[in-house]
Amino acid sequence: MSLQPIIRTLSQSLFAILLCLPALAQQPAPSIPSTGFAGLDEYRASRISIYTDDFGQLARYREADAALAPPAAGESRVVFLGDSITDYWKLPDYFPGKPFINRGIDGQTTPEMLVRFRQDVIALHPKVLVVLAGTNDIAGVTGRTVNEDIEANYASMAELARAHRIRIVFASVLPVHNYTHDAEESFALRPRDRILALNKWLKDYCAKNGFVYLDYFSALVDERGMLKRALADDGLHPTDAGYKIMASLAEKAIQKALAENRAR
Repeated sequence: MSLQPIIRTLSQSLFAILLCLPALAQQPAPSIPSTGFAGLDEYRASRISIYTDDFGQLARYREADAALAPPAAGESRVVFLGDSITDYWKLPDYFPGKPFINRGIDGQTTPEMLVRFRQDVIALHPKVLVVLAGTNDIAGVTGRTVNEDIEANYASMAELARAHRIRIVFASVLPVHNYTHDAEESFALRPRDRILALNKWLKDYCAKNGFVYLDYFSALVDERGMLKRALADDGLHPTDAGYKIMASLAEKAIQKALAENRAR
């Protein structure tokens, strides 16, 4: 039997594959599905490397966590876990001299926080954890999410904290406003009814499970049900005046959590 026809067929197939390679190389990289909001689409596209290479952004605080000494005897260390609202909060300016550690990351959602929960919370051995999260989940920053999924992530954080004897404070999702042009898309992405429903669930969950509920929403909302104009320029992130209100409420919630911890 002659091998010549077989060799000819294989050669032709290989040649056809080689011809296709340049075309394949020129194919555009897969894009993130559109949300219908130009600003959010652009933001999500800018974070493709994060979503594919370091979803929880463990690299952000890895070195700082490793360099942090264990809590001193009698130290009431507190970790603030959250998204940009926490990330932009200069804690030493509002809680001078307090052993409060900021572990907020701009743009994060609750599943991302769960990925880094051991590194950025458990391994730091805080007495109290303050969680401010959920607004980016509602906005769909890492994809469409229903409230039940966010609630499940809250519950997972709470169970992990309790297993490691960390008192948890759950902060309400903040209100938003559309009083400025820059705020319009951010406001549209965060329906008020979803914020209210999530906060109601959080408050009930804390009451049923012995956690502290930190109600930022009521202190920051105006008569129209939106974030007070003077407390945020972009409709989402607090100004100094907003952070001052939050700091006072956070301090009281932390003291309550510490008192409950001592009573156990």
